[in-house]
This record gives sequence, structure tokens and C-alpha cells, in this order.
Amino acid sequence: MKALVLFSGGVDSTTCLAMTIDKYGAENVTALSISYGQKHNREIAASDQLAAYYGVEHLYLDLADIFQYSDSSLLTHSREDIPHATYGEQLARTNGSPVSTYVPFRNGLFLASAASLALSKGCGEIWYGAHADDAAGNAYPDCSPAFYRAINESIYEGSGRQLTVKAPFINSTKAQVVKTGLALKVPYELTWSCYEGHDRPCGVCGTCRDRIAAFAANGVEDPLEYGPV
Repeated sequence: MKALVLFSGGVDSTTCLAMTIDKYGAENVTALSISYGQKHNREIAASDQLAAYYGVEHLYLDLADIFQYSDSSLLTHSREDIPHATYGEQLARTNGSPVSTYVPFRNGLFLASAASLALSKGCGEIWYGAHADDAAGNAYPDCSPAFYRAINESIYEGSGRQLTVKAPFINSTKAQVVKTGLALKVPYELTWSCYEGHDRPCGVCGTCRDRIAAFAANGVEDPLEYGPV
């Protein structure tokens, strides 16, 4: 089996990549990193290092133009600041609507693009690292089990039943993701999660807070050094 992994260079996608390599071998795995107009390229740079570390083929797409009309605070053209709050705090302000860092249907677009590439590369599976904490409270609806089931069925049927989507963490917390990665000896010191693009991760955006808590829940310290924004 050959597999393609959606690969941002963050904790979740890197753990997903490590699982796929552990199952199929690096020679059968392709990593796909996608630019979407985000405010910094730290994750893309991390993905380069990690792909080299694991010795996998590394592909790139630039889909920034599709999101030019979005006001997501993650995007370069947005006038909104990245929220320095937990996702729970952010959802309280949005009354349960997706948070400001949600990029419209991003995972749907990423997976559809990945499907075309995967078929062209002879892959039978696409893996992506969505997990339960991101879906909780509708913060990122394209990380939910309902979305995963729908997109998997669509890609399976639309590919002539040649291609399936794997989301191994869809019912797992981020702490469980990290636990899996620690067992696989994932080099988390090479990953980048922070929504800010500074020399060090900020430690106060939603994804930094989740990351720090996930390592703490496993009784280990995050190998990254955090600094002020």
C-alpha cells in the first residue's frame, strides 16, 4: 500500500506521518504540504526538516488564491489578530460558531486536492491528523467525525472506489496524539504549531495552549522553548 499524508509540520500531522511510515515504510509514503496564505511559513519550514528526517517524498501545493476572500485571522491579508485565548474561551465569544482561525472548508479543499494527487501517484490512502479537541464545540467543523465520514465516502466513490481517507485521531484527544507520537519517538523538537510566526512559539494562542497541555498530560515537557510575542 502507498499512502499520501497531509503534512503541515505540526504535532498532529507529524504524528500521523510517523504512524503511516511505521505501517508502510518511508518508501511508500508521500507527504503533501499546502500553503494557503497563512501569516507565516514556519510550519512549511518545519515540514521540510521533518520530511528530510524521515526520508519521504515531499510535495507542495499553493492554494492561497482560493482563500483571498476569507477574513480568517490566520491569513496574511486579514486585519484580525490571532486570538490569545483557549478554544473554549473563543467559542464562548462566538456563541458556538467556528473560531476566527477557522479557514473556510480548508480540510475539505486540502483532502480533495490530495485525492487527485494520491490517485496520480498510485496511492490507496490519504491520512490526515484531525483530532477530537479541534472538533469540540464546532471550533473546526472540518475536523469532526461527521465531516470525516462524509469526505471519506465522497473520495471513495469519486475515485472509483480506489482511495480512502484515514483519520486515526478523529476520536482522540491531542494528549492521546502526543502519547502515540512519544511511543513512535517523533522528533517533536522539529515541529511547529504556533499561529504566530516569531522566532519562538508564543505559548498563548489556542494551538500553543493545546500543545503545551497535551505534553503536560503525558508527564513530559514540550521540547520547544516558548517566548513572548
